[in-house]
Amino acid sequence: WDKRSGFSTSGNYYQEIIADPVDVDKVYAMDTWMSVTRDGGKSFSIVGEDTKHVDNHCIWIDPTDTEHFMVGCDGGIYETWDAAATWQYKPNLPVTQFYKVAVDYDEPFYNIYGGTQDNFSMGGPSRTTSGNSIVNSDWYMTHGGDGFESQIDPTNPNIVYAQSQYGFLVRYDRQSGEEVGIKPQPGEGDNQYRWNWDAPLHISAHNPQRIYFSANKVFKSDDRGNSWQVISGELSRNLNRNELPVMGRIWGIDAVAKNGSTSPYGTIVAFHESPLNEDLLIVGTDDGLIQITTDGGQTWRKVDNLSGVPQRSYVNAVLASQHDENVIYAAFNHHKYGDFKPYVLKSTDQGRSWTMISNNLPERGSAYTLAEDHVSAGLVFVGTEFGVFFSPNGGTEWKQLKAGLPTVAVRDIAIQTRENDLVLATFGRGFFVLDDYSPLRDLSSLEGEESALLALRDPLVYVERYPLGLPGQSFQGDSYYIGENLGPVAMFTYYLKEAPKSQRDARRKQESEAQKDGQGNPYPSYEELKAEGMEEAPFLLFTIKNSRGEIVRKLKTAPSGGLNRINWDLRYASDNAINLRPPSFYNPFAGGDQGTLVAPGQYSVSMAMYHQGSFQTMGEEVSFTVKPLDNSVLPAQDREAKLAFQRQVSELSRRVQAAQQRIGEVNNQVRHMEQAVLQADGNHRELFDALVAFKQKLRALQTELYGDGLASRLDQDTPPSVSFRIGMLEAEQLNTTSAPTTSHRQSYAIAAKQLDPILDQLTNLLTQDLVQLQNQLEAAGAPYTPYQLGKE
Repeated sequence: WDKRSGFSTSGNYYQEIIADPVDVDKVYAMDTWMSVTRDGGKSFSIVGEDTKHVDNHCIWIDPTDTEHFMVGCDGGIYETWDAAATWQYKPNLPVTQFYKVAVDYDEPFYNIYGGTQDNFSMGGPSRTTSGNSIVNSDWYMTHGGDGFESQIDPTNPNIVYAQSQYGFLVRYDRQSGEEVGIKPQPGEGDNQYRWNWDAPLHISAHNPQRIYFSANKVFKSDDRGNSWQVISGELSRNLNRNELPVMGRIWGIDAVAKNGSTSPYGTIVAFHESPLNEDLLIVGTDDGLIQITTDGGQTWRKVDNLSGVPQRSYVNAVLASQHDENVIYAAFNHHKYGDFKPYVLKSTDQGRSWTMISNNLPERGSAYTLAEDHVSAGLVFVGTEFGVFFSPNGGTEWKQLKAGLPTVAVRDIAIQTRENDLVLATFGRGFFVLDDYSPLRDLSSLEGEESALLALRDPLVYVERYPLGLPGQSFQGDSYYIGENLGPVAMFTYYLKEAPKSQRDARRKQESEAQKDGQGNPYPSYEELKAEGMEEAPFLLFTIKNSRGEIVRKLKTAPSGGLNRINWDLRYASDNAINLRPPSFYNPFAGGDQGTLVAPGQYSVSMAMYHQGSFQTMGEEVSFTVKPLDNSVLPAQDREAKLAFQRQVSELSRRVQAAQQRIGEVNNQVRHMEQAVLQADGNHRELFDALVAFKQKLRALQTELYGDGLASRLDQDTPPSVSFRIGMLEAEQLNTTSAPTTSHRQSYAIAAKQLDPILDQLTNLLTQDLVQLQNQLEAAGAPYTPYQLGKE
């Protein structure tokens, strides 16, 4: 080996070197700023990352074009085609690593905030009115650096607290975008405070201007961080970590990266104030202590040596109950010592004694965070290395929540109490929201029940906007990232003890069990197999009614055992003609198959099971209120009258579409009849004359319904057709909360007046002329044509 230079990187964090696949003297070194040597390692220079995130870890170099490479760094993936002169970012990977999460109480939708691994602190909407979903541009940065715990003033969503590593705390003004630093500073002659990489931040439940912040001591501010009071002494063990063994030995000062890029040891890493008692404060330290004060910080009681918890385990979370001030929860994390068990404990006497409540949590999966429901005292959540779990009975038994959540570390949990939403910060897959988790409170009431339809959150009705002009990704391309968004829907949550089985499924289950027991399977009889073939598959039917008891919508779904959810889009069923053939391609201009939005008001939903040829009511009917979002400037003053007009327009549209479909079917019949005339034995001239006469009547009718196409081709002015008027009415009124205009009502009156005579003509044409023509063909012995029944 030949030492080429003294160049080095931080070996504990960057250690990758990658050779160019063509040039033997060119080598790339991953580092905070990526470097390259072009002389076999004698010298290194910065590659160039003006518009790219730093902290590089891997690179792929195109062997056919070495100026083209892709780099993976703390900011994601970047691609260059000109050897790093310019970079293209890949903004469609939802893999953000969030340390913490917080929510505000903004109206009409709350916002979610959190701190990320090396990608700043940020905030964004929990949902929007956009039909293009939640996009990257909806998010905004509140502070730089590695982001950690954020908090938001519960009375003013424009006051946001954010921080970066080692306690660099700011107060961010969401309205102006400016920030002011408010980190507590030592007094004259005092030592520097020891701040953890991830310092705990808390807003008081008793005073929204009061915030708590912790280093190795606890700080309190009653004026939003403008001034601070130290309310504790040293609360850690205050050990000298240089005297502690690491990997089985004590290392000297010259060890590589000794104490570099790590948190100081002996810091507070968890904090919580009792929502019931402002003087009850709890902290947890990185060296395994819980400290409790019941007098606002004047005196502190140390909790140590808890049974079943390894010494010096990191106290990841402490939680004071909002139902009983004697109840405290704690989560210990010992993964830095190679121990990945979850240590979750509970005290019912303000920390004087503790009970391990990890119970049936998976043995492998460190615990990070805890949350308690604000309504049900027994409903508790825990975030672990591999997901989130809940306990309906205070930790006696745990169940995992999945429902689309991947296997990922859940580092923090926030509960938005107004919406009953569970919000998760995951380390590697971004934020996740479980909308309205309140059904989890009722699980005990479901014991012994066969089925139940649970209470639901009152939905908001509004018209979605499309800032991109069209639904989904519009014309932005497949790489344009859109997140999931909760639209204007009512969420129906229901429970089935078990899904019914069809006769075929029941037989196959019996056969499978018999086979496992070593028994034979008798062949089913003809009658049994016939019954299986004739049986209709079971399904659930949800019937939604308005306050007058009128059916507004019916929803059908396959039954599934357990707790399930189905959404209603707050619309009537579409009146469009039924078409069971999917379109051959996606046409964004074709519009969706949507019905009219319902009016705000009282509604109810019931659930029934269709099984073995009959319907059976399942559970009790549930009432709810559809509320207007009130986000439009000129809404209709009378929403019921507006809805009535929209329904009238929909009815006209339904009748026009029915006529269009029938005319299309008749045109198809005519094409078949033309061929049948040639193959008939009778006088083809008489048949042909009758067919031509029928076609002329049909064309005249089509002109009245659709307009004169020939005149349009010649640019001749013609009156709007009935079909055009109704189509325009529907397009202009379907997606608005505004009242119908005078022009709308006038167009409706004209269209309604003109449509009835046209439909009368169509009826006569079909019931008289068409029948007569079919009879003539039948008499001539013509071959079968569509919709024709032969006579004996």
